[in-house]
Amino acid sequence: MGASVEDFNTAKQKLSTLKNDPGNEVKLKIYALFKQATTGPCNTPKPGMLDFVNKVKWDAWKSLGSVSQEEARQQYVDLISSLVGAEAPAVGAQPTAAESSYQTLQVSTADNITTITLNRPQKKNAITVEMYNEIIKALEQAAKDDSVITVFTGSGDYYCSGNDLTNFTKIPEGGMEQMAKDAGELLRQYVKAYIDFPKPLMGVINGPAVGVSVTVLGLFDVVYATERATFHTPFSQLGQSPEGCSSYTFPKMMGTAKASEMLLFNKKLTATQACELGLVTEVFPDSTFQTEVWTRLKAYAQLPRNSLALSKQLIRSAERQQLHAVNDAEVERLVERWLSDECMQAIMSFFQAKSKL
Repeated sequence: MGASVEDFNTAKQKLSTLKNDPGNEVKLKIYALFKQATTGPCNTPKPGMLDFVNKVKWDAWKSLGSVSQEEARQQYVDLISSLVGAEAPAVGAQPTAAESSYQTLQVSTADNITTITLNRPQKKNAITVEMYNEIIKALEQAAKDDSVITVFTGSGDYYCSGNDLTNFTKIPEGGMEQMAKDAGELLRQYVKAYIDFPKPLMGVINGPAVGVSVTVLGLFDVVYATERATFHTPFSQLGQSPEGCSSYTFPKMMGTAKASEMLLFNKKLTATQACELGLVTEVFPDSTFQTEVWTRLKAYAQLPRNSLALSKQLIRSAERQQLHAVNDAEVERLVERWLSDECMQAIMSFFQAKSKL
C-alpha cells in the first residue's frame, strides 16, 4: 500500500523531532526525496559552479530521475521512520504503575500510546462487572498520563463478545431491583468515561464485536478494523434496549433506517458494511492488520499532545451535554428492561440454548 499524504506529512513532523542531524548524505537524500515527492522530477536549471550548496542539492534531486511522486513519498516516509527508530532507544511497552491490579485487562504505555487490551480471551473478552470497573479506572488513568493517544483492542480472536450474561445471575441481597439499579449506575459511569475522555480514543478491532463493545464505538475518534471483524447489537433478542449513546450516535452517523436495522432488528454488519455506514474508519486485510494499524498509530502519537487533546475537546464539546442526556435516558430504559419478564425470559432462553451446545 502506498504512503498517504497523511503519512507523508507525519514523516515531516517526525523529522523535526530528531535530536541530532543525520550526516550530509542523509540530509541530501531527505531533501531530494522531499522535492521529488512534492514537485516531481527535477526540472529547474542547474545552479552555477560557485553555488556549492544548491548545486549539491540539485545533483541529489536530479539523481532520482523519473522516480514517481508516490514512490518518492513512500521512500521519504520509510527513511524518516528509520531515522526516528534509530534515534530513539529501544523501549518495550512499559506497564502502568497499576497494571498489576488489573485482572481483566492488560494496560501498557509505549511510543506515547496507552493501550488498553481486553484480556479474557477464553471468554471472548466478555465484559464482567469487574471488567467494567477496570475499564473505567484505566480510562481515568490514561486521561492523566503522558500518552498522546489511547487505544482499545482485544486479546485472542475476538475484540469483545459484549456483556458476560453471568452478570445477570449474581443477585444481591436487595434482589433484582437492587441488581438492576447497581448495573444501571455502573453502565452510566462506564459510558460517561468515554464521553468525557479528553484525548484521542482509537479502536483497533481485531475480531468480532458484540453489544456494548459496538455501541460505544460511536464515542471513539477513530476505529480501525480487520476484515474479519463483525459488529452485532442483538438487543431485542435479549429483551433489552440500546446503550452507549448508540440511540443517538448511530442514527446520526448511519441514518435512522440503517441504525434501526442494527439496534432494533439485530442486523450483524461486516467490517466493510460498518465502514460504509461510518462506524468504522478503515478496514485492513487481516494478514497485515496489526502491522499497518500500529505503524499509523505510532505516527499519530508523534503529533503535538496538547493540540490533539484540545482539538478533540472542541469537537466533543458541541454535543457533550446531549450525550450525557442520552446516556441517562438509555440507562433508565435499560433498568426497566432488566426488571421485565420479557428480558428475564430471553436471558433464560439464552442460557438454556447454551447448555445444549
